[in-house]
Amino acid sequence: MTNNSTQKVTILGINGRIGQFAAKAFIDAGWQVKGFGRENRAPFQGFEFVQGDAFNLKNMQRAVAGADVVVHALNLPYDKWADQEKGAVKLNHVVIEAMKGSGKTLIFAGNIYNYAAKDHKLTPDLPQRPATDKGEIRVQMEQDLVAAGRAYNFQVIVIRASDFFGPDASGSWFDLAIGREFAKSKITRVCDGKTKHSWAYLPDLGRAFEKVAAQRDQLGAYENFHFAGFRVTGDELIAEIQRALSTPYKVVQLPWWVFNAMALFNPMMREIVKMRYLWQEPHELVDPKLDAILGPNFGTPFERAVAETTHSLLSESELAKITVKRAA
Repeated sequence: MTNNSTQKVTILGINGRIGQFAAKAFIDAGWQVKGFGRENRAPFQGFEFVQGDAFNLKNMQRAVAGADVVVHALNLPYDKWADQEKGAVKLNHVVIEAMKGSGKTLIFAGNIYNYAAKDHKLTPDLPQRPATDKGEIRVQMEQDLVAAGRAYNFQVIVIRASDFFGPDASGSWFDLAIGREFAKSKITRVCDGKTKHSWAYLPDLGRAFEKVAAQRDQLGAYENFHFAGFRVTGDELIAEIQRALSTPYKVVQLPWWVFNAMALFNPMMREIVKMRYLWQEPHELVDPKLDAILGPNFGTPFERAVAETTHSLLSESELAKITVKRAA
């Protein structure tokens, strides 16, 4: 294992949810960090920002130059993934071109779209049989990365996780759906409340990226890791949110029928509806090898993770009530 203070990492997609929390984890561990994006919106310091267009190869080469590890956390809006010229596969190819012959380590932020709807226990060796076109795109992206890594001398590590949540992390199911009506003292139940769903707490996921990167010399040319995170029912999550509040909130059901209607004319909503199966089927990420790398007692307690995320979505007046409640 190498001294982290001498190691350099580039975070592609520093403004994204995974990008930000991965960057924080590498900074806290003493790495020299570069962050790449169109503009610097990261609400923290401690890294060198590289501005550029991810579809521009020269910009991408400039971003990864000098790095020992490159974290590929770039993503596009759902409705842009399949675009032939500016889609996810094309973006992935730009990253590959920049990595060719470098001998570097590329860590790719994977998800569970690669697997069939009825695949409930997701292990790294499980055959990938995607249920949607977006899943097929993700499978192709990973296959392209692995083939290029073997052909052009760079290590490829996939760290796969399910839905994300975390303090001040916008654009997740937690803030856009479950917490969508916190201002009205309401919690939204996404599905039936009884089906178990896997969640990745972003500060923990970011630290997992760093821990894997620090041990890359002991890993193979290609590794596929599954980050377990928390696996709870919707009702268990809601109960934990309620415990973090000053007073009980009303629980309401997410109006999927509205989403279905909007999908008729809204491309983004159409893509969201396609992924509803992830809430209807219980998925569990299992990976003893990653668990061993992370070590015992890794991760934030569920109660604290939910409370910190919930509090980040509340108004100042509601937070003041919680402070008074705790003081009492």
